[in-house]
Amino acid sequence: MKPHSDTRDACAAPDDETLDALLRRTDLWRGRTPLPGGGDLPTGHPALDTCLGGGWPRGALVELLTDQEGIGAVSLLLPLLAAQTAAGRHVALVAPPHIPYAPALAGAGIALDRVLVIGAQNDPEILWSLEQALGSGACGAALAWPDRADTRALRRLQLAAERGRATGFLYRATREAGQASPAAVRLHLSPTEAGLAVQVLKRRRGWGGSVVVVPHHEQNPGRGGGGSAMAVPHHKQNPRRLG
Repeated sequence: MKPHSDTRDACAAPDDETLDALLRRTDLWRGRTPLPGGGDLPTGHPALDTCLGGGWPRGALVELLTDQEGIGAVSLLLPLLAAQTAAGRHVALVAPPHIPYAPALAGAGIALDRVLVIGAQNDPEILWSLEQALGSGACGAALAWPDRADTRALRRLQLAAERGRATGFLYRATREAGQASPAAVRLHLSPTEAGLAVQVLKRRRGWGGSVVVVPHHEQNPGRGGGGSAMAVPHHKQNPRRLG
């Protein structure tokens, strides 16, 4: 049986001229060649910007996976939060595990009158509050600490981030690494003697697998150490959730 002409033409190999024309195009991704960032937000850490292909994605969800507290996981975001408040946008912290330490935030250049701390008692409240913050258009960035989030909830958060042109950061346990997620970026955070090790598990416009160490002095330039952005004076109580 003679093959249909449409099938034969579709399977034919392109000639050299056609291939050369394709290779000259700037809107095609050649596998392992990273594409430049499109409107990404600088992280404040040059090596991390390089690993992410430009910086934090605007209008997208970022997952930060770690099982340890006090390693600089929040301090990593201080340059971004400072830039957002300087631009007149709010930043929201939804159900943080400890009371934010205002002097550390102010010392990093964050305008405290643009910081929203939102209390929530359970995962549905946390995820709903984060969705509202991301989709409001008033927040440039929003951080949250849910215990669990299913794929449907993550998709809603991604859509809200796109709608509000905000960047959402979800702090999650490392056990969630196996869950499918629409997040544009997924990072694993762990402490080292030199600073915070950031492993790129997933990123836009490129491949994961790279690791960068953010030095301690870059994590929290306002106080010179990692993790202090979420600390409170030692004589105060540290609630797991804010009411």
